[in-house]
Amino acid sequence: MALAVQTSAVHQPLPLVPQGPVRISDAVWLFEETDGTGAVFVWGQATWSWSAEDRAMSKLAAVQLVMIKAAFQRQVASAFGVDEDTLIVWRRRYEAAGVEGLVPRRPGPKGPSKLTEEKRAEIVALRHEGLAQAEVARRAGVSKNMVFRALAAAGAAPPAPVVEARAEPPALEPLARPVPRVAERQAAWAGLLTGAEPVITQGASLPLAGVLLVLPALAATGLLDVAASVYGTARAAYYGLRSLLLCVCFAALLGEPRAEGLTRLDPVDVGRLIGLDRVPEVKTLRRRMEELAGLGRADQLIEALARHHVERGATEVSGIFYIDGHVRAYHGGREIQKAHVARARLAMSAVSDTWACDRFGDGLLVWEAASSSLVAELKKVTAAIRGLVGDDARPTICFDRGGWSPKLFKELALEGFHLLTYRKAPLRDEPRSAFSLHVVTGDRGTRHEYWLADRRVAISYANKKRRIVLRQITRLDPATGHQTHILTTRDDKDPALLAHLMFSRWRAENFFRYMRAHFALDALDSYATIDADPERLVANPARRAADKELAAARRSLAAAEAKQGTAAFSDRPADAMLRRAFSDATAEVDRLAHAAKAIPARVPLAEARPEMVRLAHERKRIMDAIRTATYNAESALARLLAPHYARADDEARTLLREMFRAPADLEVKGDELHVTLNPLSAPRRTRAMEALCDELTSTTTRYPGTELTLVYSVKAAR
Repeated sequence: MALAVQTSAVHQPLPLVPQGPVRISDAVWLFEETDGTGAVFVWGQATWSWSAEDRAMSKLAAVQLVMIKAAFQRQVASAFGVDEDTLIVWRRRYEAAGVEGLVPRRPGPKGPSKLTEEKRAEIVALRHEGLAQAEVARRAGVSKNMVFRALAAAGAAPPAPVVEARAEPPALEPLARPVPRVAERQAAWAGLLTGAEPVITQGASLPLAGVLLVLPALAATGLLDVAASVYGTARAAYYGLRSLLLCVCFAALLGEPRAEGLTRLDPVDVGRLIGLDRVPEVKTLRRRMEELAGLGRADQLIEALARHHVERGATEVSGIFYIDGHVRAYHGGREIQKAHVARARLAMSAVSDTWACDRFGDGLLVWEAASSSLVAELKKVTAAIRGLVGDDARPTICFDRGGWSPKLFKELALEGFHLLTYRKAPLRDEPRSAFSLHVVTGDRGTRHEYWLADRRVAISYANKKRRIVLRQITRLDPATGHQTHILTTRDDKDPALLAHLMFSRWRAENFFRYMRAHFALDALDSYATIDADPERLVANPARRAADKELAAARRSLAAAEAKQGTAAFSDRPADAMLRRAFSDATAEVDRLAHAAKAIPARVPLAEARPEMVRLAHERKRIMDAIRTATYNAESALARLLAPHYARADDEARTLLREMFRAPADLEVKGDELHVTLNPLSAPRRTRAMEALCDELTSTTTRYPGTELTLVYSVKAAR
């Protein structure tokens, strides 16, 4: 019997949640109506539900979903349309106060309003008596906001008592432009004006006006007064000597120390600062500097500035002088003398200068070195420094091992100088038992600790026929055991002071490094050249070539001797060819040696290298004098800033460069020029600038060429 099989229809499972829910996780779904009601289903079971007004229940559902770990926090926050931080706040409120912590809090006052009809009438009556709103609020016992609302509801309040209006000073014009000086330019062109007088352009937020902070320190260097006394009244021109010097100084402080850098600065912005309508063009500045160079007074300018510097700080800077050489590499097409450039570690065309700095590392004197030997230059140094300090002083000259010469040490002592230098090899280390700890506080207030050994040593010279007894202070590095030997003629009781002065010689090295990077110390400044001394004796190129040929012949002879010696050790006689080669090499060496001896080792420069020239240094020295004075002024500001800025040792000059580029308001009030600077990038920097402004204002410096006293301040931070 066949059985009939009946196929039944497939039934779909019943949905566990209503249509249109939001999936939170595999087990949790959120359903919300358009009117705000909603529910949360967990495995198909409605676990939480709420009405449109009951927002606390929806928050409770979100919090407890996270607490029972039915879904991740970010999933719950995304489904409920809030961020995770809000969900965390809900959870904290729930843990602290239960469901009550999730109930929305009513904003504003919780009790009934105090502004009743009676209180409103009282407020209006008090106001009609002419009282101020603050006084009305005090008498009525309500807030000023409530007084305002009561008066607004009652209509316009009566006019306040008439107060006599004060005349407000006219507001400064933002970015004010200088008045064109056409008439004065025409007068200068006609030969009737030897320098336009400065006219202050008053205005608000004037760019780069912060560079005027340097004026008190620049006045202390004496640059403007000394240059005026050296060069006197220049020829008729719109840009006088004062304007030219200030232009170079301001441009250097703004990061453009070369003449062509003026093309990268707004001429009106800088011209406003020197009291004119614009700065000179590059060709004008170069031409005027070349005219000053033609007078040949650059050395007088440098010497006068150095004398002013020493006289102004005689007790601080005249005690010790750091002497060092600096080599300026030359990359032009003319042939000039070569020198060893230490930072490049090679010999190349270069100019060697000798510099003298004071104890702070500020520049004093500079001249072109006639010799690459520091020993030879120190003789010129003593004459220059003696002219600065007088015959009665006994200054200390500090230099490195390049000036090592016991004979020179004896001469310095006889001429009334103290010396301070490092000892040159051969050296003998001191025993560990000879060292003791010494502490000294530097001029910047920094505490220094040194392990020092102190004794007398005798240094021989002149083939050990003579000797000089000096004081040797040896410093021990406890970490590495390295010993540094210092020689001096000073008899200070505390050897730590002398060690600190010797190690502070790096201030001169920092002077060179900073001047190269920010003040164009190695700039050419002039393309002009002059003839080199034709009578100066130099190495003979012909003798050099003969010596090379002789050296090659001696190497050949050495090779022949080696072969002959090898044959002798092998107990076999040298063949005829080997003996002939040895004989020929010996004869060639004798011939070349005789020929080389007949050639002079040194000949006049005109004969050896007639095409050699020297760089004209006059214009370069004028620019060096201006840049050195500008550097010294910046250094003085850095020292003033140090007590007011915690990171002054590392960031003082960086902060100053930010100050120099800051905008400022310029306003003339009576006989005062007020320079009000904008705040800087950070509050601590602004506070340091405020302290510096107070220091500079106390100097009562006048703006150059006027009777206006400079007053510095900083705008209140917004």
